[in-house]
Amino acid sequence: MADLKTSEPIIGKELYGYQQDALTEIFQRFDSTPQDYHLLYQLPTGGGKTVIFSEIVRRYIQKFNKKVLVLTHRIELSKQTSKMLKEFGVKNKIINSTAKLDDQDDFNCFVAMVETLKNRLNDDKLDISDIGLVIVDEAHYNSFTKIFKFFHDSFILGVTATPLSSNIKLPMYENYQELFVGESIQDLINSNYLAKANLYSYNVGLTSLEVGANGDYTVKSSEDLYTNSDMLSKLVSAYEETAKGKKTLIFNNGINTSIQVFHAFKKAGYPIAHLDNTNTKKERELILRWFHKTPGAIITSVSILTTGFDEPSIEAIILNRATKSLTLYYQMIGRGSRIYNNTNTFDVIDLGNNFHRFGPWGADLDWQKMFRAPDYYLNAILSDEEIESTFRYELPADVKKEFAKSKDTYFDMKKVYIDTIRSGESSKRVLEKSIVHHAKMCIENSEDVFDALILAKMLGEEIDDRINRYAKCISKSTHNFVTWLKDDYRKKLNTYLRENFDEDFEEIHGFPPEE
Repeated sequence: MADLKTSEPIIGKELYGYQQDALTEIFQRFDSTPQDYHLLYQLPTGGGKTVIFSEIVRRYIQKFNKKVLVLTHRIELSKQTSKMLKEFGVKNKIINSTAKLDDQDDFNCFVAMVETLKNRLNDDKLDISDIGLVIVDEAHYNSFTKIFKFFHDSFILGVTATPLSSNIKLPMYENYQELFVGESIQDLINSNYLAKANLYSYNVGLTSLEVGANGDYTVKSSEDLYTNSDMLSKLVSAYEETAKGKKTLIFNNGINTSIQVFHAFKKAGYPIAHLDNTNTKKERELILRWFHKTPGAIITSVSILTTGFDEPSIEAIILNRATKSLTLYYQMIGRGSRIYNNTNTFDVIDLGNNFHRFGPWGADLDWQKMFRAPDYYLNAILSDEEIESTFRYELPADVKKEFAKSKDTYFDMKKVYIDTIRSGESSKRVLEKSIVHHAKMCIENSEDVFDALILAKMLGEEIDDRINRYAKCISKSTHNFVTWLKDDYRKKLNTYLRENFDEDFEEIHGFPPEE
């Protein structure tokens, strides 16, 4: 085999050392394995997969004098891939629904989407007899496997950032014989090829979310949760605390959520645009151009920018959604990982408990084990109930300021419940103790009962959290019962404040409230 490192890529596309090493490894497979071998190559988002496989195409055609087919799953990716291949000096043809194939003999490389290619192959319109290599971009999508049957004598190279199938019923080891793992995220960060993520997590109650047939949370249940006023307020507050003034990309699970996010930020006076797959090509181009040139700009979107989108000036990513897909988790965060103007960090705000579910972005994951035994990994992911059982509720910053005089704002519901039951008291006493604790917080920070009642209203989110934990303790958590408990708790807290304010105020402060 020729020394691959002496074969220089086109000027302006010099490959990094780890990319050259990957090429050497992959070309060794071309030489040492059967011509119908299936190899999966893993490299993190931002590691330059398109650059690497474009150079592979160039060298493969040069070395083996055979044709190459590159498969993508979106038309935008087909166009981007075609453009990159041209930059590497590879003359290529995009096979779309309108492409004429009477000139196909003039090309050594084709770029196509799966469905379009399948139709052309079924119509016998494309000659694939001399295609020696098929490259599958974003190989974790299972739509590609339906056309593998047409390429019995071709080497298939899949490339992906996460070698976990999008369909748990079709594991990747069934379609690929080997996984070749490239550089890790941490290695790329250490070598200054990727930016480091500063991770900020806001605990969110997700037990209302439902899982759909695809194994991820349904859009409807996500919309119901993330469009409520509390969640929208939490999102804006999280942005203001961590990413205010930074160029920010917000990911949502649902168009209506994204539109509500747009209005919430617009009302707060921030520069924001909404983008989803219903936008025209021209609208999308205008929005992305505005985003690129506007400091502190925000885009709220739905899935559309998870792949095939490269904006190095992004400074913050907000996950305003939960997902059970490790691939999607890495794709979303990866949008902010490019180093730009010598800035080697970016912020990630998680409002979907995703950090708890998957671990920090860039954690040392055993991709080989995931590839060989995906069920083992998927079964080890914590459920939302398990995740939330470890949370300690914290008052939002704006609410906490109103309770500045209270030294003790935390009430450990589970511990109080256990201690109460062990002492022989009724479980109802737990809620009575909680109400007394909340009332004390309100009275400590009030001058009269009217102030205290206003503060009690501000504790709504924490009251809900305490009731949810209480319901788990008593193992009785039907929706109607929990809703009734929350309403009853608020009424009893208000009643307690009206009946006991003067007496408790004097006990706390040492003097009676002013008339």
